[in-house]
Amino acid sequence: MLLTGIGGQGVQLAAQVLARAALSEGRDVQLFGSYGGMMRGGNTDATLVIADDRVESPPTVTSAWAALLLHHEYAAPTLRRVRDGGVVLVNTTVWEGAVDGSNHRVVEVPASDLAVDAGNVIAAGMVMLGALCTATRVVSLDALRAAARSSVPGYRMQHLELNERALEMGAGAPSGVADEAWPTPSASGVPLP
Repeated sequence: MLLTGIGGQGVQLAAQVLARAALSEGRDVQLFGSYGGMMRGGNTDATLVIADDRVESPPTVTSAWAALLLHHEYAAPTLRRVRDGGVVLVNTTVWEGAVDGSNHRVVEVPASDLAVDAGNVIAAGMVMLGALCTATRVVSLDALRAAARSSVPGYRMQHLELNERALEMGAGAPSGVADEAWPTPSASGVPLP
């Protein structure tokens, strides 16, 4: 899974929260975050490998199943790495142009607007995680809530309630499941034993 945006949107925190939530649900996870030299407004990306089995190599990912695009500015390289049929969540509040939906399952989320409604635009990454939870079921909303609480540093404790509201608002944004991360045998068309 790939996440991209600009500094200040919470991309790195969102990646950490998703990684912790997946770990709490028994998945194996590797996370690699990168960001430009600026604190606000520069590029920021994260790559997560989440698996049922052991992940034994660094998360150098040439093709991904899903992406969270929080801003258009640096999204093109990330979008090129999403496989055909992959899920792409787009922050429509700040997005300029359109995402070609012919090769991807695009889920539009007004993440920055919802973050403002939750209490602060800095929670856009949490909104996107909530939407990802609904659109893919990669982790449960409860696991995201717990991971968000444990990921916030002590000097940011005032944002705990904001993050929870943002996760919940994001979870309500998609109209349904775009692609289930961990399909059950019956959901994939394989009959149950």
